[in-house]
Amino acid sequence: MPLTVGASLLPRLGSRLPPFGPRPLEAYISAITSGEAEPADLIAIGVQDGGAPLACAPLDALLPASASRLAESYGHSGKPGEIAESAISVADRVVRVLLLGVGDLSAGALRRAGAELARRCADGKTAVTDIGEHDAQAFCEGVLLGGYRFRIRSSPDEAVPGEVQLLSADPEAAVAGVHRATIVGQAVAAARDLANTPSAGKSPQWLADEAIRITAGRGVDVRVWAEEELAASGFGGLVAVGSGSVRPPRLIELSYQPPDPTSHVVLVGKGITFDSGGLSLKPTDSMKLMKTDMAGGGAVIAVLSALADLGVSARVTGLVAAAENMPSGSAYRPGDVISQYGGRSVEVLNTDAEGRLVLADALAYAVARLAPDQIVDIATLTGAARVALGGVYAALYATSDSLANSLVAAGEASGDRLWRMPLESGYRPSLDSPVAEIAHVARSGPGAGSILAALFLREFVAATPWAHLDIAGPGRAGADDGELTKGATGFGTRLLLTWLAGTPERAG
Repeated sequence: MPLTVGASLLPRLGSRLPPFGPRPLEAYISAITSGEAEPADLIAIGVQDGGAPLACAPLDALLPASASRLAESYGHSGKPGEIAESAISVADRVVRVLLLGVGDLSAGALRRAGAELARRCADGKTAVTDIGEHDAQAFCEGVLLGGYRFRIRSSPDEAVPGEVQLLSADPEAAVAGVHRATIVGQAVAAARDLANTPSAGKSPQWLADEAIRITAGRGVDVRVWAEEELAASGFGGLVAVGSGSVRPPRLIELSYQPPDPTSHVVLVGKGITFDSGGLSLKPTDSMKLMKTDMAGGGAVIAVLSALADLGVSARVTGLVAAAENMPSGSAYRPGDVISQYGGRSVEVLNTDAEGRLVLADALAYAVARLAPDQIVDIATLTGAARVALGGVYAALYATSDSLANSLVAAGEASGDRLWRMPLESGYRPSLDSPVAEIAHVARSGPGAGSILAALFLREFVAATPWAHLDIAGPGRAGADDGELTKGATGFGTRLLLTWLAGTPERAG
C-alpha cells in the first residue's frame, strides 16, 4: 500500500476585530453569553509569573471560582506553557478554560505559551485568547511552531488543524503580527518538512526539485548544477562525497535580488540527504537520525522562500551542497586526496566527516564567483558541538565580531540561540597533511572537533566576513518542548530571517 505524507499540519490563525473594543476578552464573554457569538471550544487566559492571571471579571463570574483563586488552588506558578484547566457552561455547551502560563510576557515566554495552546486545540478544535495582545508575532509563532505535525500514513491524513483566534483591541497591530508570524511559521515548517522526509525518497535531485517548488513565485531564481557540470567545474569535495551513491550530487543555487540591494549575503547549507558515514560506516543507531543531515540546507531553502514576503532589502544567494554519503565500490576512501573548488588539495582521513568537504566547495565558489559582502554557512556538522552545548544553543564561529554580534542578537530575538566559540588558531597545525595542503580532520591533537571543523572551513573563505553555525545539537529534538516538536526543528530559519530582515530588537 502506498504511503502518504501529511506535512506542515499547522493551526489556522485569525484576528477578531472590533466591536470587541479596548477590553476584547470581556466583550467576547459578553457576546457568547448573550448569544451574539458562537463560543469556541477553548478560552485561554494568561497567568503571569507568580500565578497572577490577567484579569477578566465577566469570565470570573462563570467559573466555579475566580481565575486568581483557581490558579492559587492549582499551585499555578505562571511558568511559560504551564496549564491548568477549568470549564464554564455557555449556550448549552461546556467550554474549557485554560489558565496558560505566560511568564514575564517576553517573546520567548509567549512563544512557549502559544505552542502549548496549539497542542491543546489540535484536531479541529477552536481556541480564543487575548494573550497575543502583548506580542502577536511571538505568540502566533509559538502557535504555528508548536502545532506543527509531520505524518506518514497508509491512507490520506484526514486530521484537521485547530484554529486560534486572537482577540485584540489593536486590530492593525494584531493583523501585522499574525501576518509576519505566518510567514516565519510557514518557512520553519518547510525546513522541518524537508528534514523529516525519509531518505528513501530524498535524493539530491529531490531536494533540488523541492527547492524549485518551495520558492516558486517568490522572487527566487534557481539553478541546479548536475554531476557532470560539478566535476567539470572543479567541485571535487561534492563529487567525492556523492561518488558512493547511485543518486548523484547536486549544487542548488538560489538567487534573490530585490531592487537596489543594500548588500550581498551568501548562505551556504549542508545538504547531505543521507549520511551512512560512507566507508567509515556509522553504527546503526547513529544512522537512524541521518535523514535530517540536510537540515542546514533545508533552512537555507526555507529562508530564501520567505525573503520577498518579509521585504528583505539585501541580495541573498543560497547555496545548498547536496549529496548522499554511501558506501560502495565507487565511494571515496580514507587516504584519498581530493581537489576542492579552486584547486586546494585535501587529504581525506575519515569519510564520515563529509559535511565540511561539500561546504568547502560551496564556500570557495561563493568567494571566487559571487563576491559577497558576508557569508554564513549552516550545518549539522559535528557531534562535538552537541556535546559542548547540548540541544539549546548552536555553535557560532566567525571571523568578524560585528557579524557574530548581529547573529547572536538575532538568535536571542528569534529563539534560535547561538553561543560564540573560539576559532583557536593554535589548533590549526593539527590539520597539517604530509601529502596534501591540508587534512580535513586531525590525525591527533586537542580533540576540539567542532573547532577543528570550523578552522578547516575558514581556509576557504579568504578575507570575506564569515560565520559558521554548527547546528548538530538544536537541529533535532527528541521530544516536543515549547515551540519545538519532536524531529527536525528547522533551527536557523527564524534566526536568519530575523537577521536578514534587520529586526533583532525583539527580546527572546
